[in-house]
Amino acid sequence: MRGADPAWLPDEVFRPIGSRRTLVRGWGPLVDTVHEEVARACARFGGRVDRDAAPGPYDLLLDLTGSEASEAFTCERAGDLTTVTATGPSGLLYGLFHVVRLGEEAFTGERPRETCRPALALRMLDHWDNVAVHPVMGQVERGYAGGSLFWVDGRARGEPERLRAYARLLASCGINAVAVNNVNVHETEARLLTDRIGEVAEHAAVFRAYGIRTHLSVTFAAPIVLGGLPTADPLDERVREWWARAAQGVYEVIGDFGGFVVKADSEGQPGPFAYGRSHADGANMLAEALRPYGGTVHWRAFVYDHRQDWRDRSTDRARAAYDHFVPLDGEFADNAVLQVKHGPMDFQVREPVSPLIGAMPATRLAVEVQATQEYTGQQRHVCWLGPMWSEVLRFPVRQGVSVGELCRGGLVAVSNVGDDPYWTGHPLAQANLYTFGRLAWRPDADPREILDEWIRLTFGPGAAADLHAVLDGSWRTYEKYTAPLGVGFMVQPGHHYGPAVDGYEYSPWGTYHFADRDGVGVDRSAATGTGFAAQYAEPWARVYESPDTCPDELLLFFHHVPYGHVLHSGKTVIQHIYDTHFEGVEEAEEARRVWARLDGVVDVGRHARVAELFEEQVRSAREWRDQVNSYFFRKSGVPDAHGRRLC
Repeated sequence: MRGADPAWLPDEVFRPIGSRRTLVRGWGPLVDTVHEEVARACARFGGRVDRDAAPGPYDLLLDLTGSEASEAFTCERAGDLTTVTATGPSGLLYGLFHVVRLGEEAFTGERPRETCRPALALRMLDHWDNVAVHPVMGQVERGYAGGSLFWVDGRARGEPERLRAYARLLASCGINAVAVNNVNVHETEARLLTDRIGEVAEHAAVFRAYGIRTHLSVTFAAPIVLGGLPTADPLDERVREWWARAAQGVYEVIGDFGGFVVKADSEGQPGPFAYGRSHADGANMLAEALRPYGGTVHWRAFVYDHRQDWRDRSTDRARAAYDHFVPLDGEFADNAVLQVKHGPMDFQVREPVSPLIGAMPATRLAVEVQATQEYTGQQRHVCWLGPMWSEVLRFPVRQGVSVGELCRGGLVAVSNVGDDPYWTGHPLAQANLYTFGRLAWRPDADPREILDEWIRLTFGPGAAADLHAVLDGSWRTYEKYTAPLGVGFMVQPGHHYGPAVDGYEYSPWGTYHFADRDGVGVDRSAATGTGFAAQYAEPWARVYESPDTCPDELLLFFHHVPYGHVLHSGKTVIQHIYDTHFEGVEEAEEARRVWARLDGVVDVGRHARVAELFEEQVRSAREWRDQVNSYFFRKSGVPDAHGRRLC
């Protein structure tokens, strides 16, 4: 197998630094990392790097002026000297990568003093990696990029150089935290908390060199599974003492440990409900154990009834998080973060923003997105998610306040990375990883500028226009040939790849579209439906309540409407379904043609991998088109207005 792909940090992007004279001032492990990065570039491109008070002149000064925990830095250029200054070592590392992104521009002309700091303190990737291969979910749950970077054959993988290369990529785009195991904690993974904490420490040591704190997913039942107690009741003193000892043991080995990630009372995972306790009771118990060490508990809000009766239209999975957690606002400890999926369902290609975001002003919230493409093509389809995430982060929850401004607990993504040589399986899926990091640093950034930045770093200038054409719009293309107008799902049960319009329609998972001969969609209005629309603050409750004001792209999420209902676009629902599915396939075919033109422009291996995946994407898009159009033609009896074959 070939070595790991350099992704957006090929040697060439370090030429502007590596061919010049640099002075690094300051001491400490992260400053050592900065020096090593510059020294490696200078060894390749003939420059020079000195440490502290060596004589000049220099082209670049990287200057640590304090010992704070700040991640901020300043950058300026006066005369012939570019200067990066930071009061904290993490800031100096981020300042170095800022210069890398600027390239030659960093050393050209005058550059006024600019201060850069992350908008969000925590920018985190959750890896759903299993230590032992799960019989159903495999080594990486919902993973589409090979095996785990951390675990293999039931043990730590033991490849620090590969892990260091990964840490370097993450730090370069601003990510500062990782969780190294699956939120669905099985028996083997549970032991990482206690007798196998040394294996986690090995990973933490590698990440530490790039300013990244390591987190661990834990099972709420650990006192029973690991401690032999008869209960995991969060108000039982024996249980609280057990967790205090467990946290102490972790910090004795990993002094900068970030904290715990917990999935409780969700999809069969144990939690405080078994003892008549609340989610706040459970989270606060763990927060208390972590508090002496500065740790945080990330308590996931993905809680709903996964044994729903499909006949019962009053029960609505979309309502669940709000109903469970809003009454608990103000009851969570200050080092407990409620981790909320960006939409009310499950990372669909189109969902409204979760009403829970903005409804808990007295609770620290982290918003969770999904970089791994579980419902967006599983890294076999090009689907750049930057525009989706940007829409979420810019969404005005209330007047003058966006989602990005409410992420006091940070921004989290489910990782799309594995041991594949290209890291993300599909080489172009690297754009999602990079975009997440840059949006987590600055949620109001223009995602298309980030995309162009990634293209320039990864591929150089020669293919920029064609690559932008392939990626920009790929999310909407995917949406066009899959589930229409926000209704969601329609995927094969279990593995979730490929079309099955009724795949989950009669299941207990709460994932319905209610299509019949007359219409389609879920009535979530307050007047006649589940009342979900009323969970939103104004003006959104009013906007979503009526089909007349609901945005077209969310119509079927909020309303059951006749096939002849006329959208704001002027088309009927049924004609929109037909048209978008034909358009989506045509756009996928065009993207394949554009990529083919890049043969000889991008490297051979990368081009061949993407070309092969485009064949699968086009095949799958056609299958989606034909199944969805055929299904709704048979349901509605309405022919295509343009006379196209609907199978």
